[in-house]
Amino acid sequence: MDIMTIILAAAVIIAALAIAALVLFIAMTLTSLSKTLNNIANLLESLEKQLEGMTSETTLLLDKTNLLTSDINNKIAKLDNIFNGVDEVGGVFYKLTTALNKFVSKKQKKKTRKEQKED
Repeated sequence: MDIMTIILAAAVIIAALAIAALVLFIAMTLTSLSKTLNNIANLLESLEKQLEGMTSETTLLLDKTNLLTSDINNKIAKLDNIFNGVDEVGGVFYKLTTALNKFVSKKQKKKTRKEQKED
């Protein structure tokens, strides 16, 4: 065997060892990456389940809010009718009071004139 063959064999062995080390490090990196991706997948699955729960609760809350808003609007409409009635009654009392004040005022003026005539 000549020296060239020995050097070539040594170079091939060194290259093979370097490639084997590179493959080993790539395999370790890919294994670590696989574990990380599995953890991320589990986390996303957990978040998805939590969001589904929150979404259903939010939907129920919105439904209840809509029912409550509808109920409040109905009650406000009924109160509007009551307040309109009270306003009309107030207008009637105002007119009645105004008429009574005019009547009393006229009576007092007549009484005052009558008393002045008697004096």
